Amino acid sequence: MANLLTRLKNTVLADLHEALDHKEQKNPIALLNQYLRECEGEVEKVRKLLERQYRLKEEFTREYNHASELAAKRKRQAEIALEAGETELHQFAINEQNHYQERTIRIQELLEQANNQLVDLEQKYEEMKHKLKDMNLRRLELMGRENVTRAQMKIKTVLDNQTYSSQAYSRFQEIESYLDRLEHQVNRSYDRNTIDARIAEIEKQNPIKGNETSSNF
Repeated sequence: MANLLTRLKNTVLADLHEALDHKEQKNPIALLNQYLRECEGEVEKVRKLLERQYRLKEEFTREYNHASELAAKRKRQAEIALEAGETELHQFAINEQNHYQERTIRIQELLEQANNQLVDLEQKYEEMKHKLKDMNLRRLELMGRENVTRAQMKIKTVLDNQTYSSQAYSRFQEIESYLDRLEHQVNRSYDRNTIDARIAEIEKQNPIKGNETSSNF
């Protein structure tokens, strides 16, 4: 059963690696973007842990201050009980004072440990952010190179492929011929409209001559 599970695991991993290799060959930048998103997720996890460590440090600090205050309070109460001759009360206050002093020592150790861990997390977090920034810059650099490579390959295909070049050139000629025909039609319409407008203007300026000509006929 164990051997079967092992073979099944290895088969699944092999299929996964094959799929990743295929994806990388098809679109390496897309796979790189996926990896970077995963890295961003890890950085975000560390940020949350860092915030939690800050809260723990604050909690340890509050507990330390609280224990210190109670230790000092029990010390004063022990002195008051001793002066009053309250032996049992004095002993109780002394025991409480010792208990809170031991707690302050323990909390102080935990606080120092939490502070050291916080410093270590801060350093690692900053290092991860710098690495992520560097990887993003390298990604942009690779994207630029890939774009140039793709453009050069496309240009080379267009220039080197005689069939494609002939089709493209033929297409340009077709469009140029269409523009020539369109320009000719526009010019004819423009000339026609211009002549009609000029004749109409002449008729407006010489209405009598036009009437005389019509009456003679």
